[in-house]
Amino acid sequence: MKFYNIEKCLVSFGVYLLLTSCGGSGGSSNIDTEPVHILTIEERLHAALDATNTDTDFTLIVESNNGTQFIHNRGASSTTTSYRSASTSKMVAASVILWLVEQGIISLDDHPQDYLYFWPTIGNHSAIELRHLLNFTSGLNNESACVSLANTNFSRCVETILDKNPSIPLPGEEFYYASTHLQVAGLMAIQASGFSDWEQVFDYFKSETQLFTNGSFDIPSVSNPHLAGGMHWQADEYLEFLGAIFHQQILSPALIEAMTSDQIGNASIIYSPVAEGALGGDWHYGFGQWIECPQVPFNCSITTRVSSIGLYGAYPFIDFEQQYFGIIAREGALGTGHEGYQLWTEVNSELAEWAENNL
Repeated sequence: MKFYNIEKCLVSFGVYLLLTSCGGSGGSSNIDTEPVHILTIEERLHAALDATNTDTDFTLIVESNNGTQFIHNRGASSTTTSYRSASTSKMVAASVILWLVEQGIISLDDHPQDYLYFWPTIGNHSAIELRHLLNFTSGLNNESACVSLANTNFSRCVETILDKNPSIPLPGEEFYYASTHLQVAGLMAIQASGFSDWEQVFDYFKSETQLFTNGSFDIPSVSNPHLAGGMHWQADEYLEFLGAIFHQQILSPALIEAMTSDQIGNASIIYSPVAEGALGGDWHYGFGQWIECPQVPFNCSITTRVSSIGLYGAYPFIDFEQQYFGIIAREGALGTGHEGYQLWTEVNSELAEWAENNL
């Protein structure tokens, strides 16, 4: 903020301040034509977010490279409101498994049959590696209803997924956005770590990283969690998690680079909700997250932005180019997954300006 001579006075005109000289008796009047905007970047952000058309309350919380935060709560939403995750849990589940990779408990080259007694040891099923499960190119494209049943055993559900996919393409050839991949990867992680269920795996992750203290994978149940969409989280905790990724606190630079890089390459995209939904993009996929790219067809050699959009419209993201990360936390109706992203597009220029001023 600039401070001017006491002989100066400020006269407001619309959203601008005009600096004028207010002389004493007989003093002349000098007008400085340089406008100073009365609204700060954050005030403009608050005004834009208050004015946006939305079908439900939301919280936007972002953090810049230097640790400065901006928070906007709309309606009854707050940073500590517990929200159903939908697909925002994909980034979390994948990161937990990659954290186990970091610990040397499991490897990206490992196969399901290394840990699951019922998994085929020949054919395309046996060629699946953990990396194919995390980038959704395992070929296990047919969903099973068991992932939504609270009373089903988690291991038995993975067996059902195998039964639902008796014939699959060669792993790595097809990208298919489905919950099947992470369920199998999760069971591999459980067996590799020696725990009895995913809750224990996640509790181990939480205790060692101090992340998601109040978070849980409890949909449809703790005993049969839907790893691709069954978490509860708070916005402040998700932001802390994004910060741990952004600042390379829980994963090595090599694993973070792999997680946030295009992992599907030339694989045929058989199903992508981004391409077929309201977003209309051609994003690729890393490990548990979208690699955003404005070009159609996909032609982004460097990752500038990653995200994990949820079906209820929540939108967590990391912007490597603008050096900030955040989440639009909300729980709208089914099928409003694009709402959070579109809300971000309405204020992205202001957020970029805010981040630039807080490097």
